[in-house]
Amino acid sequence: MVRGHLHGIARYALELAHWLPRLEPQWQFQGLMGPQGMPDGLGHLTPRIPLVSTAAAFLAPVEQPLLAATLFTLKPDLFHATSFSLPALWPGRLVATLHDANHLAVPESASATRAAYYHWVVRPRASRAPGLITVSEFSRRELQQHLRIDSTRVQVIPNGVDPMFAPVADAEKADFRQRRGLPEKYLAVIGNLKRFKNLALLKPVAARFPHPLALLAGRGARRALDFTDATYELAPLPDEDLVRFYGSAQAVLVPSRYEGFGLPALEALACGAPVLASDAGAHPEVLKDAALLVSADDATAWVKQTTDLLQDEARMRELVEKGRARAASFTWERCARMTRDVYRRVLGLF
Repeated sequence: MVRGHLHGIARYALELAHWLPRLEPQWQFQGLMGPQGMPDGLGHLTPRIPLVSTAAAFLAPVEQPLLAATLFTLKPDLFHATSFSLPALWPGRLVATLHDANHLAVPESASATRAAYYHWVVRPRASRAPGLITVSEFSRRELQQHLRIDSTRVQVIPNGVDPMFAPVADAEKADFRQRRGLPEKYLAVIGNLKRFKNLALLKPVAARFPHPLALLAGRGARRALDFTDATYELAPLPDEDLVRFYGSAQAVLVPSRYEGFGLPALEALACGAPVLASDAGAHPEVLKDAALLVSADDATAWVKQTTDLLQDEARMRELVEKGRARAASFTWERCARMTRDVYRRVLGLF
């Protein structure tokens, strides 16, 4: 799952690969990577466990037989599928993490091929897996509804926040803005071009916000979403600049209609940014009162709540304090410990 831009599921896999060998040094861990190999620039998340390449590219027509062939060769005592690529043709001990059900709950976000994959590969293999994990109570309910997976079989293990997501000095913020061509004051907007990320909601009201919007949604997002040139855009950022992007913003806006967990919003809180997030998906569960929750359907409410917040310094300080405390309660070490305990149960070590 680690390929190209470091999305949330890739970070999940890398953080587990970082922490689990520390927790169980007597176990032997191997990382299974796709035919494209590992991307550069992973920094401290570069895996230090042995990596084994498989020819099974994610969702390729021959993924399943090639993945099975690799696992039959390796003969692991347990395989952890850290995303939806479950080995349907391999009968060994399986732990699977299903982060959400968005490709079924939000049909426009997936092709018919991917929906079929969930129905004909993910659902039957998950029904036989002795260990199932998801990242929130919201996602556990979604898996039961859309994949008909008994929720009592699914353990909720929340994601964590890497300690590198923390407030940065003013000089670093100024340097970042200068390098990236950003104004002194801007509102960070997080998402991508998928419809459920809901960035288009803000387009008609972009000029009404007190500061310009800066989209972190990939190069070309501004044109694709028809925002005016007054809106800034950034290509995907390395982690060290992502921290500065969050920390330099007057506020961070996350309007997504569907999130299985909502890690970007939590990471922004850790950086000391006030966050306004949609009231959809797992946001209410994960963020609680550490962020302002805004209707995913009401663009005017986003303008009003952002404007009101920026004019209320006491409320801003309160949100920043609550946000940092909330983010600090989610750690990757805790996630890894709980995951290790699932391994132990599946291996019969309890």
